[in-house]
Amino acid sequence: MGTITEAEAPDSTVPPSPSRHSDTQPQPAEAPFSTLSSRRHQMFPELTDDEIARLARFGERRHWAAGELLFRTGETGPGMFVLLSGSARVFQRDGLGRERLIVEHGRGHFLAEVGQLSGGPALVDGMALEPTDAILIPPDQLRAAIVAEAELGERIVRALILRRVSLIEKGAGGPILVGKHDDPALVSLQGFLTRNGHPYSVLDERDESMLGLIERFAARCEDLPLVICPDGSVLRHPTAPELATCLGILPELNGERVYDVAVVGAGPAGLATAVYAASEGLSVIVLDSRAPGGQAGASSRIENYLGFPTGISGQALAGRAFVQAQKFGAHVAIPVTVRALHCDEVPRRLTTCSGDVRAHTVVIASGAVYRKPAIEGIDRYTGRGIYYWASPVEAKLCKHENVVLVGGGNSAGQAIVYLSTHARQIDVLIRKAGFESTMSRYLIDRIASLPNVHVHGHSEIGALGEDASGLAGVRLKMPCPEGIDHFDARHLFLFTGADPNTGWLRACGVALDPHGFVLTGDNESCSLATSVEGVYAIGDARAGSTKRVAAAVGEGAAVVAQIHQRLAALRPVTVVAGVHA
Repeated sequence: MGTITEAEAPDSTVPPSPSRHSDTQPQPAEAPFSTLSSRRHQMFPELTDDEIARLARFGERRHWAAGELLFRTGETGPGMFVLLSGSARVFQRDGLGRERLIVEHGRGHFLAEVGQLSGGPALVDGMALEPTDAILIPPDQLRAAIVAEAELGERIVRALILRRVSLIEKGAGGPILVGKHDDPALVSLQGFLTRNGHPYSVLDERDESMLGLIERFAARCEDLPLVICPDGSVLRHPTAPELATCLGILPELNGERVYDVAVVGAGPAGLATAVYAASEGLSVIVLDSRAPGGQAGASSRIENYLGFPTGISGQALAGRAFVQAQKFGAHVAIPVTVRALHCDEVPRRLTTCSGDVRAHTVVIASGAVYRKPAIEGIDRYTGRGIYYWASPVEAKLCKHENVVLVGGGNSAGQAIVYLSTHARQIDVLIRKAGFESTMSRYLIDRIASLPNVHVHGHSEIGALGEDASGLAGVRLKMPCPEGIDHFDARHLFLFTGADPNTGWLRACGVALDPHGFVLTGDNESCSLATSVEGVYAIGDARAGSTKRVAAAVGEGAAVVAQIHQRLAALRPVTVVAGVHA
C-alpha cells in the first residue's frame, strides 16, 4: 500500500480522482487532466541487455508456460518480473468478474508497480501469453537493486509510481463502492482509499445500476455503503480496517520481532524518521491508524516548503516520503491503531489493534487530532455537511454551492484557496480582525484576490441551521461587522485547531504538559528524549514544537542521531584480543 498521486511524478502536481461512471463497469479512461499519455516511455521503459544483466544478479530466472499466471489480483505480489523472452499480458479483474486489458509486455520490459517495493497484494493479473522466461526479483532484492543501481533504480521507481497513478485514474484493481454520494460512511471510505493511494471506483444513487447491484447482493439501504472487493466478496457498511483486510493491505505484525525503532504516526515527522533511520541501516516500523501524511496530508497545496517553488499537495509530499521509506526497507503498517505503550518492559512494547510491536526505541510522532467546537448538533453532520479537511472528495460534494469555513491558520488558508475553484461562494469566519497574526503572507494575498471569498472578522458560530435535508446553514453568536447574522450553506469546513493525539500514552508515564503535549529535553544531549528512557517525541505532539512541515521533517532527522546514541549504549561491548570492539 502506498500514498501515490500524480503529483509524485516530477512533471505534474495534480492529484488524480477516482473513476465514476454511469454503468457497473469501471471504464479505464484517462482523466482529462492526465499527463500519463505523454509519459508512456517513462511508465513502460525498455531495458537494454546491459541493464537486464545488471538486474539479473538480484533475482532468479524462471519459466512460465502459455496461459500461466505470474501474479493474481489480491494475492501477495512476488516482486518484479524482467522479461527475457516471450510476452505477458496485464489485465484488470474486478469484483464482478469482468476483465479488461491494461498493457502487454515483451522482452526487455518489466512487470510491477509501486506496491511491490513492500510485497503488497497485486492490483491486477499478469499472464504469460506464450512460453516466457523472466527474472523474478523479490521485494527485498528489488529494494537492494534500486539502491545499488542508482540511475537505473531512479527509472524503475518512476515507472512503478506512474503505473500506480494510472491504476488510480482508471479505478483498476480496486474495490467498487456503492452508496449515496453524501453518506458520511462512503465519504470516509473514499478518503481512506484516496489518502492511501489505492484505486477504487464509485457507484452512487445517480447511477441507475446501483439499485440493481443492491438487489443482486440483497443489501438493504441501511447496509450502504456496499463494497465489492476485487475477489468478489461483498462488505456491508464496513469500517476502514475491514476494508483494508478485504484488500489484503492490513499488515500482519510479528510480536516476536524486535525493531530498532518503532515510530507511532506516519505524518511528515514520522516518515522523516523512517527514511533517515532505514537509510542508515536501522530496522524500522511505522504505525498509523489511517494514512500517510497526517494533517499535512490533507493540505491541498503547500507553497512554502523548501525545494518546491510551484507548491506540492500534502498528499503528494507524503506519497513521496512513503515510497522513499519503503525503498530503504522501512515497514509501514497502516491502518493500525496504537492503544498503549508499555514503558515498564524492555524492549518497549506497543499494544495495537493488530497485535504487539516490540522495539528498542520508540518515537512518538502521533501528531494531533482535529478539535471540534462546542456547537450543538455538530456530530450529526460530521462527514455529511461538516468537514475537517478539504480533499478532492469534499470538493466534489460542494461544487457550485455555498460554503462556510471557520479558521485563520495556514491549513484554513490552503483549504480556502483550493475550495474557491469548486464552490460558488466561500464565507470565512474568524475571531480576529484579520489573518495577519496567524497566516502566511502569500496565502493572505492569494485569498484577497479571490472574488468568491468573503472574510468576516470578529465572527463566531453560535448554532447550526437545519431542514429536512440536513445541514442548511450557520447562525452567528452576534452579527458580524457587516451586519450579517446567518449564512445559508450546506457545507461547513472547520479548521479550528487541534489537540495532541497522546491519550494512548497516559498509562505509560511519559510526562505531558497540562494540554497533553509530550515534554522533552530533560537530557541535554538528547533534546527530543522524553521522561522515559528510549522514548522520544517529535512533531506536533511534542510540547514547544513549531507547527510546520519543515520543522517536523527536521526533528525526524535529528531524532535518528539521538536514537543511535541509545542503541550504542544498549549493544554489549565485546572484547577481542584485549581490544574493545
